[in-house]
Amino acid sequence: MTRRHDLAGVAIRRAWETIGRWGAIGPNSSTGRGFGAFGQGSIICFPTNTIFNERYIHIGEGTMIGPQSTLSAGMVPGQVCLSDPVVRIGSRCLIGKGSGIVGHFSVEIGDDVWTGHHVYITDQNHGYEDVTLPISRQTMPERPVSVGNGSWIGHGSVILPGAQIGEHVTIGANSVVTGVIPSFTVAAGNPAKVIRRYVPGEGWQRA
Repeated sequence: MTRRHDLAGVAIRRAWETIGRWGAIGPNSSTGRGFGAFGQGSIICFPTNTIFNERYIHIGEGTMIGPQSTLSAGMVPGQVCLSDPVVRIGSRCLIGKGSGIVGHFSVEIGDDVWTGHHVYITDQNHGYEDVTLPISRQTMPERPVSVGNGSWIGHGSVILPGAQIGEHVTIGANSVVTGVIPSFTVAAGNPAKVIRRYVPGEGWQRA
């Protein structure tokens, strides 16, 4: 690499860092003020993917949402949603790069929840029962989703409608959660099943 290339690389990286700082969304930015709530010390890193109907999205304090993430409420921009908030993300959370949180009725993420990259969380899916309609035009009823305080969701996991994840739960990478995962457990697989649980006085035990 020539010195010219090296200097150009340094300049490009510094410029990108500056763009990242300016492009990030915080509580005092014009976009941040459009959220239903946006706690101090929280940030949505640049660049973002889709963000719309942010008035129905609440974010606590000290939370970081990684770059290339999606946050949305409802089906289309400008939609009047039936619940408020639709998406609630607690304080001190870390949502990994490239993740998507898509709510239609109720997605509740507690405090101190961390995720790996490319995690997808939604409370609505598509139906397929009517063979006269494209699947893209069929929806299933919304089923609330919740993730309890202090939980960890591994890289590439998918949290589907009706998932109820308790407190201090570890979800293994690339898992698909469709039901109830009790507090103080480790779950993994497709569909995710409990593989370890904490037993007071005995510690962590295999399920």
